[in-house]
Amino acid sequence: MCDRKGFHSINAQLVFDAFDTIIDVVARWPGSSHDSRILQNSGVRQLFEEGIIPVGYHLLGDSGYPSRIWLFTPYANPQAGQQTRYNRAHKITRANIERGIGQLKRRFGILHGEIRMKPEKACRVITACAVLHNICKRQNIPLPDVEMEENDDNQPEPNQPDPMENGPQMGLRYRDFFVNTYF
Repeated sequence: MCDRKGFHSINAQLVFDAFDTIIDVVARWPGSSHDSRILQNSGVRQLFEEGIIPVGYHLLGDSGYPSRIWLFTPYANPQAGQQTRYNRAHKITRANIERGIGQLKRRFGILHGEIRMKPEKACRVITACAVLHNICKRQNIPLPDVEMEENDDNQPEPNQPDPMENGPQMGLRYRDFFVNTYF
């Protein structure tokens, strides 16, 4: 299947922690698949929605994702003040995620361009690169010409809404609550 640019591709979902370690990888969807569809069908979504990942942990997604109490998205048209500060912090943190993807690609040049393999094998290669990336991180194997940065851990939020009520509207209300509390 072809992606929106007309190329055959794999859409991989990666979840990074604050230290550029990959904590979840899903590499099995055609490039034409929307990111939100991949997330909807992922194990990480189930972990959040079933309460296995405790309240107070969050993922960041771009505006293509639906808001959830565990998935923060940017405001489309932020008001001056808290919403603008939130969007700025969101953008800075998402840049860290892009940095993690860049590190993965720098470590494994095969991920830079065309992988000339059957899709099933290409998916296994992507997953293997993610595992090897984490091994390199644990063994402190440096990237060439890259300085590593560390981010502060996020603190859990007080007085959170009920995590069992988790539709898009609840996600938007929770984002407003979070922004009003911390920004």
